[in-house]
Amino acid sequence: MFSKPTLPAAQPSPRRRGPDTASSNAQLQRQIGLLEVQVKALDAQVRSMTQSSSWRLTAPLRWLSGHFQRLVRGVPATAAPVCRGSYADWVTRYDNPGSGAPEGSRRAEVVAAWPARPRFLVLISSTASLQQVTQSLLAQSYSEWTLQAAPPTGPVDADWIVWLEPDCTLSPHALFTIAKEIAAHPEARMLYADTDAIDAAGQRSNPCFKPDWNPDLFLSRNLFSPMAVIQAGLFGQAEGLNAAAETAQGFDLALRCVEQIRPDQIRHIPRILSHSSAPLAVPGPADAQALDRHFQRTGTAATAEATPHGLRARYALPEAPPFVSLIIPTRNGVNLVRQCIESIVLETAYPNYEILLVDNGSDDPEALAYFAALGAQPGITVIRDDRPFNYSALNNAAVAQARGELVGLLNNDIEVISPDWLHEMVSLALRPGMGAVGAKLLYPDMTIQHGGVVLGIGGMAGHAHKHLASTVEGHGGRAQLVQNFSAVTAACLVVRKSLYEQVGGLDEAQLGVAYNDVDFCLRLRQAGYRNVWTPYAELLHHESASRGLEVAAESRDRLARESAFMQSRWADLIAHDPAYNPNLTLDTEDFDLAWPPRTAPTTRP
Repeated sequence: MFSKPTLPAAQPSPRRRGPDTASSNAQLQRQIGLLEVQVKALDAQVRSMTQSSSWRLTAPLRWLSGHFQRLVRGVPATAAPVCRGSYADWVTRYDNPGSGAPEGSRRAEVVAAWPARPRFLVLISSTASLQQVTQSLLAQSYSEWTLQAAPPTGPVDADWIVWLEPDCTLSPHALFTIAKEIAAHPEARMLYADTDAIDAAGQRSNPCFKPDWNPDLFLSRNLFSPMAVIQAGLFGQAEGLNAAAETAQGFDLALRCVEQIRPDQIRHIPRILSHSSAPLAVPGPADAQALDRHFQRTGTAATAEATPHGLRARYALPEAPPFVSLIIPTRNGVNLVRQCIESIVLETAYPNYEILLVDNGSDDPEALAYFAALGAQPGITVIRDDRPFNYSALNNAAVAQARGELVGLLNNDIEVISPDWLHEMVSLALRPGMGAVGAKLLYPDMTIQHGGVVLGIGGMAGHAHKHLASTVEGHGGRAQLVQNFSAVTAACLVVRKSLYEQVGGLDEAQLGVAYNDVDFCLRLRQAGYRNVWTPYAELLHHESASRGLEVAAESRDRLARESAFMQSRWADLIAHDPAYNPNLTLDTEDFDLAWPPRTAPTTRP
């Protein structure tokens, strides 16, 4: 028998005296956010100027942007970024194909140190681009390759297969870079790299900088597109190409190969090693069919469908959907709590859940009266907890009382707008190996507030694609695709209760207010689970409306302590987030280019 909360009978709200401080703080927070957007717009206008004048003109604006970002996020100041420009400028400065590999005797020394010289068989699916592919191969700085325009019918006389999709060519340093990666990582059995577009004049544009191996993003868009590098033995083990897959041959092959190997045998090279003369195709019906076959082979209860941005996997719930405990801490904030709880009860289609409202010392008579009415309703429990505010401790204590197989952590300023949000998050959280599940949180103006947490932004962490319109696809489609992030925000987070307890919950001793959700997700990751974000659970987030800005001296000191603790525990991940890319910026949350990238220089040694 399923159980859902009910609401108390509607009662007229008494007239409030004086200003609503929470609402005023929320308005101020949003105004600062809008100022950030305006600063970014001004910044974009001056990027086309010459290097010297651009630097002089943008310096005050960059300082102002950083000032507001630090004020809102409570992060330490970072060094000002160097002058930025277009992608063409970035390519000239940091990714010149002519200087991307060691040359002459130095290259010979590097190759001589390898245990073996990998031999590549380059496969293309169409002879239409044979001339362009041949030219790009003749320009390679590494010569151990052969080209074939048809699938191999017998034993492969090579160590590795390089599969190129139509209209794809290789950077001059591609095969050397791949061979060097193979030599450095002999356990590798599949590799992929970043890519961009190129026109007839050789002008490059639209880079796609990918994360390290990201299983759920791979199921949404093929990370091995438009170039896949596959160990020849694995190619044979997976039975090669399947002509019946039609336009999805590359994705179908990658799926069958991934099924045969461990995640640590897949390597990502954060370099632009391929170029496409036509826009990369968004996965279509043939790709969805390939993904359905993957689900059948792996015994996964799911179906795939093609969307305008990529593939969507729908995972089936058990016949009896598990019980979920939704935990909402608050102090006063009656208007926010009423909006939050009413939206949950009235809009949520999921049939089996309870609400635990944690009252952290409320003293507003109106709030107390409303909470008492809530506590009298089936499916809603009000927990009075008068300890000094400690977000981690409040949630940990509530989880201990939760009856659900899964727990959902919610801020009191969340508003449900999609009926299937909990169905989507629970179906992901139940998958084997899954840790925390995060949602797509939107500001009331329908721009993104949270699209996953990116480590390192602003010195600690930031929200992916913040302020991007909710319908825009984002970098590589990532604002609209299910994918893995190192962390997601606890403003709306679902996780199995057993996992929450396994890793010790939120750190109430060291991270009572800030970064506790990031730390929690990283401990799940450390324990072998992957965290996931879904755009198909959409909710509004009236961000920080109940707490206001972190500007008081006491709050700044606490944030400094918590930031220092995070750095001491997670410095390596904060500096190198595997769900991001070192060619993308840590100064803003918009997936802009990094100036310079955090990769080894590509110039000649």
